[in-house]
Amino acid sequence: MRLQNWSAPGTSLRTRVVIEALSAVWRPLSSRLPVDPGGIAIGRAMFEFALGRVSPPVPGATFAPVDDRDLDGRCVRGEWVRGPRVRQQPGVVLFFHGSGYAICSTRTHRGLASHISDRSGAPVFSVDYRLAPEARHPAALEDARAGWDWLIARGHAPETVVLAGDSAGGHLALLLTLDLAREGASLPAALVGLSPLIDMDLTAAAVRDRVERDPFAHPALARRVLDLYADEAERRDLNERLVFEDLDAFPPTLIHNGSREMLSADCTELARRMAAAGLPVQHRVWPGQMHVFHALTALLPESHTALDEVAGFIDHHLAVARARTAPVQAGEHGVRTA
Repeated sequence: MRLQNWSAPGTSLRTRVVIEALSAVWRPLSSRLPVDPGGIAIGRAMFEFALGRVSPPVPGATFAPVDDRDLDGRCVRGEWVRGPRVRQQPGVVLFFHGSGYAICSTRTHRGLASHISDRSGAPVFSVDYRLAPEARHPAALEDARAGWDWLIARGHAPETVVLAGDSAGGHLALLLTLDLAREGASLPAALVGLSPLIDMDLTAAAVRDRVERDPFAHPALARRVLDLYADEAERRDLNERLVFEDLDAFPPTLIHNGSREMLSADCTELARRMAAAGLPVQHRVWPGQMHVFHALTALLPESHTALDEVAGFIDHHLAVARARTAPVQAGEHGVRTA
C-alpha cells in the first residue's frame, strides 16, 4: 500500500465554495426524501437532472446502447462509451455506476464514464444493472457477472479488462473480482474503486459523519436506501465476503476517496486489509473532497487531476497486459472489438 510517497494536492477555493454550498443545500434536501417508491423515483430524477449538468460528457464522446444476452441467456444491458481519444488496441474498462444500488444509471454516469474512456484511451462498457427496490440482491451482482462473461465471450481477454466503479459500483467491482479470484478464474488487469462501499451497514460511516459531516450524503439515508437492496442476513454475507487473506492473487488496485466523505474510514480499512494480505494496492485520500468528487468535472478542478491519475493507472496496466499478450494476439486482428 503506497500512501506516504504521494504528495496530496491542496483544495482550491472554488472547490471549498462548491462543497459548502452542497452541504448547505443538497444534503438537507436529499435527506428529506422518503425511502419509498415515490421517494426513490424523485431521487432518480434529481440525480439525473443534477449530474447531467455538473458531470457533462466529454465533447465528441459517443454512446452505443447494448441490450443483449450472454451465452447462458442472461440479459446484458448497458452502453459502450467512447471518448474521442480512444485508441484501436486491446483493452477495455468494465464500469459499474454508483447509486446505493437504487438510484443512478448509465445515463447519470455518462460524464464520468466518458472522461475515463477519453483520458485512458480505452472504450468503457458501462453496465446498466438492475436496481432496488424493483430488483433486490443478488440482482446487481448477477448483472455485473453477466457483463464480465459477455465481454470475455466477445473476445476480450480477461487480462485486458480493467474493472472500475464508484460507490456501490466500486463495491460491485470488488465483489466480482473476489468471486473470480476464489474460483481460480482469470483476473482483470486492474481494479479502480472511487469511494467504494465496503460495509453495507455503514457502521464506520455513521461514526465518521459525527466527527466531520459528509457534505453530500447522509449515512442514515444511505443505510435506508441500502436496506431496499439487501436484508440483514444478506448485508452480513456481503460484508463477510470482503476479506483477502484466502486469495492467491488479486489485480493491482487503486482506491480514491475524499477526506470529507462518510466512506473515508471505510476506504482506509479496505486498503489496510489488502495491504495486510500482501496485495498490490494504492490508496489516495484527496483533501477536502466529497464522495465521488471525480464526477463533478464542471465544478471541481481537482476532479480533473484525479481522473488523470485514474486514467494513467488504467493505461499503465493495460499496456502491461498488451505487452504480455502480444504474441497470443498476433494474427487475431479484429477479434477484440467493442
